Amino acid sequence: MKRMLLAAVLCTSVAAAQVPKALTLADAIALGMAANKTLKISGAKEDAARGRAGEAGTALLPSLRFEGSYRRLSEIDPFQISLPILPAPIVVFPSIPNTYTMRATLQQPLFTGFKLLNNARAASRLADAAAEDEANDEAEVVVTVTTAYWMEYQTIENRKAVGENVARLEAYERDTKNLMQAGLATRNDLLKVEVQLSNARLTLLDASNDVQIALMNLNIAIGEPLENDIVPVSIPGGEDSASAADPGKEMASLSEAAGRNRPDLAAMKLRVDAAEASLHAAQGGWWPQIFLSGSYYYSRPNSRIVPARDEFTGTWDVGVTLQFDVWNWGLTGYQTDQARASLVQNQWLFEQMKENASLEVRKNALTESRAREKVGVARLGVEQADENVRSTDEKYAKGAASSTDVLDASVALLQARTNLTGALVDLELAYTRLLKSLGVRSGNLRGSSGETRHE
Repeated sequence: MKRMLLAAVLCTSVAAAQVPKALTLADAIALGMAANKTLKISGAKEDAARGRAGEAGTALLPSLRFEGSYRRLSEIDPFQISLPILPAPIVVFPSIPNTYTMRATLQQPLFTGFKLLNNARAASRLADAAAEDEANDEAEVVVTVTTAYWMEYQTIENRKAVGENVARLEAYERDTKNLMQAGLATRNDLLKVEVQLSNARLTLLDASNDVQIALMNLNIAIGEPLENDIVPVSIPGGEDSASAADPGKEMASLSEAAGRNRPDLAAMKLRVDAAEASLHAAQGGWWPQIFLSGSYYYSRPNSRIVPARDEFTGTWDVGVTLQFDVWNWGLTGYQTDQARASLVQNQWLFEQMKENASLEVRKNALTESRAREKVGVARLGVEQADENVRSTDEKYAKGAASSTDVLDASVALLQARTNLTGALVDLELAYTRLLKSLGVRSGNLRGSSGETRHE
């Protein structure tokens, strides 16, 4: 009985594991965002950069330091003075072997040639750049998941079209056998249909294999187990698809829109600002450094108390410190040269990135426009192929069309439907890449339920 129950539980678990999981594009992107390791690394880099910015900012604030020490000194003879008129010598400095020292020091930089201020500004800009890098990585994840999602959609649609073609050829096979019995078809006609049917079944096997490969790629992109069975329910042109997102008036000036919105350009601009602040910080080495400091001492014995007493005594001091590098073998000059070269490098890199971004946007815009035109042509092709199959089927049933005609019509319809699916997916991917190159954050890709397909 226990074995039967265990077997039933295992069968139920296997069946549950094989139940297809319906997934919208928005859900797929959300899963991909949560599971992507690159984003986790980017988040850690941003946290580290924020920590460095906070560390640099603390240098501008007053610091309070406490020190405590204990020392055991060797025994020495006390310093004493003997006078003839006194019966016992006078001890001026007694021997105190145990010394205790405690000191609290407060220091505040007053002027550092703006070095500390610019170091903090540079660190803050680099932290903001790390945040933009993470946003750019998020855009890459959107493209990766979207591509895997629509590839799975395309392979499923192609498999469906091939399956319909197999069913249609099986119907032709039956019709051809009936026509042979009526003397309206030959054995050669039947062989043509059977050969085409065999090829179609092999194509169906290949299409099923393509579905499994695309499914594994999608599972990897969203961080799911490879064996998970996922059914995409979003459709091209649906509410949560890329082509439904509207970049708005920014499309009128693509390069300008990309310059405003792209996180990679924003990150590079922040790095230019950080390099400029680092240059000013390096130049601060030419200026004197001024610090305000104060200390409180609580020692036993206290060195400021004469004669020394073996007891705790508190004293304090307040002062201003001026530091100035009179000669450091050109260290400040070398640091300034390095910072200036780094700034120039970042400036030219930023200009190069802007040019590449402008080119990328224009190429993606042309690709998207061409893909949209291809969808229109492909839709017309499907309409024509459907009508051709319908009219050819009618003629074949009456013996007015040859087997070659119906087979050609069937192949043309399969190709037309495959072309349409490919064109729709190409449009989605082209539009996704266009939005990314524009730096448009397509929030509706993640929050809308979208239009779904029902099979």
